[in-house]
Order: sequence, then C-alpha cells, then structure tokens
Amino acid sequence: MSARASILPVFVPHLGCPHACVFCNQRRISGETEPADAKTVRDVLSAAADLPWDGEKRQLAFYGGSFTAIPEAQQLELLAAAQEGIERGIIDSVRLSTRPDAIDGAVLARLRRYGVETVELGAQSLDDEVLRLSGRGHTSEDVRRASRMIKDAGFQLVLQMMTGLPGDSGEQSLATAREIVELRPDGVRIYPTVIVRDTALYELWRRGLYREHTVEDAVRLCAKLLPIFEAAQIPVIRLGLNPTEELSGGAAVAGAYHPAFGELVRARMMLERAEALLRSVEPGSRVILAVQPRLLSQMLGQRRRNVSALINEFRLAELKVCPNSSISAEIEVLSVEKP
Repeated sequence: MSARASILPVFVPHLGCPHACVFCNQRRISGETEPADAKTVRDVLSAAADLPWDGEKRQLAFYGGSFTAIPEAQQLELLAAAQEGIERGIIDSVRLSTRPDAIDGAVLARLRRYGVETVELGAQSLDDEVLRLSGRGHTSEDVRRASRMIKDAGFQLVLQMMTGLPGDSGEQSLATAREIVELRPDGVRIYPTVIVRDTALYELWRRGLYREHTVEDAVRLCAKLLPIFEAAQIPVIRLGLNPTEELSGGAAVAGAYHPAFGELVRARMMLERAEALLRSVEPGSRVILAVQPRLLSQMLGQRRRNVSALINEFRLAELKVCPNSSISAEIEVLSVEKP
C-alpha cells in the first residue's frame, strides 16, 4: 500500500457511531460540522476532475464515522455517488473507516459491489479492559474476526490503534502492536490520545481521573512501536492526528497533539540509534556522525535538539553530523578524536 496514493476525503462525523467513545469529538477533530451527503461527494469529485492528475492511484475516502453502521439507505446513497466517480475515471476506488463490530458477509458484499477497495478498522486497542474504559462498545475478538473477514474477502485492511487510552500502558500498547502484526494488515495508523474539548475524556482529565498522555510520552512509546511494524514490513501511514485549524486553535487542550508528531517520533528513533553508537566513546571526544542525506533532518532533530542531547549525554567536546550517501547503514560513526 502506498502512503503516497492520492486521497479525496469526505467526512461523515459521528454517522453510524452507536457508542460515545470517551476520546472522540469528530466534529472538532475533522473540522467538519455536518456529515456528507451525495451532493458533497459529487462536489468533491467535480473539484478533483478539474485538477491535474499524473495517473497515480486516487481514492475517495469516507472518514470520521462508522460507515458500515450507517443506515443502509444512507450508505447506498453515498456509495452510489462515489461509484459515479469510478465510472467517470476520476477515482480508482473507495476506502472507508468503520467499527469492527459493523462487519459481516452482507456488508462486505455490498462494499465490493460499489468499488470499495480499502477498509479501515478502528481497533484502538486489543486489550478488552482498555476498550471497556474507553467506551468502545466492542471487544478485541471483534477486531480479530472482522480483520480476518476483510482480508479473506480480498479487501485491503488498515488497522487504527491508539496509545495512552484510559487503563492503557506502554506494555499494553506494545502487545497490541505485536498482535496487529499477526493480523497482517496492509497498513496501520497510530493515534496517540489527544484530550479534545467537549469529550468525556476531557471531563475525566479535568477531575483528575485521567493522566495526560503527553507528547513526550507518546514520542517515546511510538519510537518503540514504529520499528515493530517496520520489521514486519507493514507501512505506518499516519502517526498522530492530522493537524487542523480547529485542533491547533484550542480544541486539543492537552495530550499528544503536535502538528509534526511523526517527525518527532522519527527524530527520537534516530537519537536512540545514535546513542547506541556512542556508548563506548570517551567523554571529551570530538565525533563526526555520517547519516544518509534523506535522514539528516531527523538526525539533527527540531532545532538541533538531538545534537545537543547527545553532546550533553556523552559529554562530548564536539559533535558534527554530515550527510553521506556512501555509508552502508542509515547512520555510522565516521570519526572519533579522543581528548
């Protein structure tokens, strides 16, 4: 699955959601106040038809609600409008997000008829107590069952997981990631918990009944999660909530919200790799690290924070980071001048 496929998003905030998850306010998260209808879909397709297209894969995506839990007539209205885009050659296929307990054989047959190629499941966790405390209304077994059905029916499967949910821990999130790998999805999204205004989680946090999952908490944890999926060759197609004016403007009151969250995680991973290389370097040394050019900004970190952290941690006299495409690894120690 290519993370570079062109996505035309259509938001259906809260449509089909039978439960109020403690963390969720889709209208604030997506910045959309009204759910889409057939006209919305046709407007998106018309706008896309006027844009240059280099032939890359293009999908219309229904996000923000539990699509297959929407009343069937409403599903058909939206899917039929999207199918017009396939017939006109504007899009290749459709993708949608939904709940694990809103998948069965009849649902999958309907999606197949209307050109759906990718189904994203909001798994969030594979720990049943975390799911219960989060108000999800489904079980971990629902995730496993639905995932198998989707894969067996020939759809692409994307699983969404969250970190920092009520009752969650780093070890539980790592266990969820390992079990997701066993389900062999075609892609994964990782959403650390953000405390959004006008949610049950916001009230729990205000009353001191929920401890904030900070940006730093989430960066450290996701720097451990990402390698699990990379080792299994499962693309992580999103790290952190997509930044919106609504979230950046105050809707995200606390928690792991950062407009460049994915970059922070990858910078943390590079920091940890550099730390492993410098363990045996004597304090006071002058070190040159070579890094693949595409990873230079991640190695430096925002405002060169990784460089400063390494100098302080290992008490180096100097640390230089140089792009070098000839090295065999992503990062190597090029030279060490001892004191």
